[in-house]
Amino acid sequence: MAKLFINAEAKKGKINKEIYGHFSEHLGRCIYEGLYVGEDSNIPNVNGMRTDVIEALKEMKIPVLRWPGGCFADEYHWKDGIGPKENRKKMINTHWGGVVEDNSFGTHEFMELCSQLGCETYINGNVGSGTVQEMSEWVEYMTFEGVSPMAKLREENGSKETFPVNYFGVGNENWGCGGNMRPQHYADEYRRYQTYVRNYGTKKKIYKIACGPNVDDYEWTKQVMEIAGNFMDGLSLHYYTLPNDTWEHKGSATEFSVKEYYTTLKKTLKMEELIHLHGAIMDQYDPEKKVGLIVDEWGTWYDVEPGTNPGFLYQQNTMRDALVAAMNLNIFNENCDRVKMANIAQLVNVLQSVILTEGAKMILTPTYHVFEMYKHHQNGTLLGSDLVCDSIETDLGEIPTVTKSVSVDADHVMHITLGNTSADKPEAVEVTLTGAALSDVRAEMICGDIHDMNTFEKIAVEKRILDTISSTENLLSIELPACSVVHISARLK
Repeated sequence: MAKLFINAEAKKGKINKEIYGHFSEHLGRCIYEGLYVGEDSNIPNVNGMRTDVIEALKEMKIPVLRWPGGCFADEYHWKDGIGPKENRKKMINTHWGGVVEDNSFGTHEFMELCSQLGCETYINGNVGSGTVQEMSEWVEYMTFEGVSPMAKLREENGSKETFPVNYFGVGNENWGCGGNMRPQHYADEYRRYQTYVRNYGTKKKIYKIACGPNVDDYEWTKQVMEIAGNFMDGLSLHYYTLPNDTWEHKGSATEFSVKEYYTTLKKTLKMEELIHLHGAIMDQYDPEKKVGLIVDEWGTWYDVEPGTNPGFLYQQNTMRDALVAAMNLNIFNENCDRVKMANIAQLVNVLQSVILTEGAKMILTPTYHVFEMYKHHQNGTLLGSDLVCDSIETDLGEIPTVTKSVSVDADHVMHITLGNTSADKPEAVEVTLTGAALSDVRAEMICGDIHDMNTFEKIAVEKRILDTISSTENLLSIELPACSVVHISARLK
């Protein structure tokens, strides 16, 4: 039996809602078909945004959305995506699939999308092939209220009002697709470019994010923090979970062995090591933790589904992905003193998506249900907790049988999220609470075989009530089904 000890009086910090953020790139069918179908589509939409997807994402409480890339951002020139659509430049999307990008989804459309979703905006600027002037003018175009050439241009394109820009990334993967720079060179470029990401007027200051390391490139973090740490609000980190060790043969999203299942979960746990080691370096230059670690690309990355465009990165989503999401989100919660935002890749039809679409059809993936259950942690207070549980042996080392996170919200409702990593065994968990008493205890979950997934023909994974739970004022007992993710809520008194 696993034992979880919670101290309701141990307040560990705020879990930023932005930890539950998402990422949308001009890649495959994420933007076009997935989010945006155009005003003339037969698929129900409002100003081109498909209604079914918008409603599902609002229910999931999406807090922030990153756009336009990714590597696409490194070649994106924002003026190509404004003005009358028939006059917008057509180009080849050289990074993803070699298809024609007609720029019908640009700045105004992204702001319309975020407005419908009710979420914050995270714009990623182009350092790799863009200029300082181009980045400066984009910020002026979106946020300047007075008399200026860019404000006038925005008004001519239909928006007298400014747009909200909450987060701005100064470059993307500048160690790779964003220019193959050395950290010292990028740090100097960051200092120059960010100077012109100006805060106009009295509205909320733009949160500036510098390009951070690729996985475990600790030297990148050291150099960029040393040279440019005083000029940034956040530093990004990218880490994807691959079942296998090579990018050429990452492994199938749906056809995998139990051994590969556990290997995938073990590799997911590397996220905790990365946060601790990069965080330790950041602590040397920022001991007060003013600079947030922004994990703005994470999730599973498999071989593309057979028969689909290799450049579109379309993959299915099983209960294995649900456990990966649960483990990562629990890690982010537990490290909320440094992790201020995270953005899973990507929102719709690409990599570890929460939604898949096919024409007018839409399905929710197991990963969606994890985000929907975990939404209760958003802006909650992390509570101190300790877990004692068994381990499972994998080829790469042990993984715990249970993963956990605990928070309390503003209405004094405690939220416990648990994942049973075992492929075939249920796990009993005993929860002991000190510092408060429990009432109105409820639980919900998803579970299934490790291969279970939702398709356009059959829904196999849906959220349901979990009734194998009992409680007293300070003790709670629950049995987690094999391969399950569970959310427990309880009012504290």
